[in-house]
Amino acid sequence: MKKISFLFSFFLIVQIGLAQEFIEIPYEKSKTVKWENEERQYFSDIWNTEVVTNVSVPTLQVFQPEKPNGTSVIIAPGGALYAHSINSEGRNVAKWLADKGITAFVLKYRLVPTGKDAVQEISDDGKNKPARIAERVAPVLPLSVADGLSAISYVRQNAKKYQLDPNKIGFMGFSAGGAVTMGVAYNYTEDNRPNFIVPVYAWTSAYPVQDAPKNAPDLLVICASDDPLGLAPGSIEIYNSWLKAGYIPELHMYAKGGHGFGMKKQGLPSDNWIQRFYDWSVAQGITQTSKSK
Repeated sequence: MKKISFLFSFFLIVQIGLAQEFIEIPYEKSKTVKWENEERQYFSDIWNTEVVTNVSVPTLQVFQPEKPNGTSVIIAPGGALYAHSINSEGRNVAKWLADKGITAFVLKYRLVPTGKDAVQEISDDGKNKPARIAERVAPVLPLSVADGLSAISYVRQNAKKYQLDPNKIGFMGFSAGGAVTMGVAYNYTEDNRPNFIVPVYAWTSAYPVQDAPKNAPDLLVICASDDPLGLAPGSIEIYNSWLKAGYIPELHMYAKGGHGFGMKKQGLPSDNWIQRFYDWSVAQGITQTSKSK
């Protein structure tokens, strides 16, 4: 009996390993930003969620559905560039999308170098030296954006491997990941252009809103009016910039939801934002629905 149980566990581990691939994507090392501590994953009691910190090497975790529909989404978690809210704004999002046939890639872009507890550090900085947060983020954000562009290039170059349409690659980012999303939207080339972007309560004070680019990707903006960080106006500004340039964006601004709601359940309409994304992607022709769903 023990032998059967062991074999079952072994095959389960193998299956999980095959289902989720981890990839180090190309990147240029920074000449100015240095990391002294290793990447770390732990549960933060302060944020009440699982986080990853001290990312110095960008990677993708692949969530591949059984029957890919050709659409893919690169997911950039939030965390003020000090950490990644890796589950609520990363892996749980990817699992939901994969269940719909969308191939998801969770991007761990480079973060601010910190000590053992990055969440404690940003909490201390926020209370005692708030200006220090911007100072520490400024040199790292361009690296994070470069990682986002590299991720798009990787997915497009490997579209055949993952059974993807190279013209249906999206980029979705939360908070600081939303800043990365907009950095990607403003700095792409022909090779690393996202076909659609989804900034979710984007940190627009870190990456200010600009005019919509030429040949701008399809846009869906998501935020909550009661975001305690005051990010609602920036999300509206992103929407308006696309609209002013003659594009047809979509905006979901929830009255309640706060900040960082991600895949958390609060008993609010904002809990269903990801279904609204899926509905939008189908209506836009980005996602092909599966007959089995």
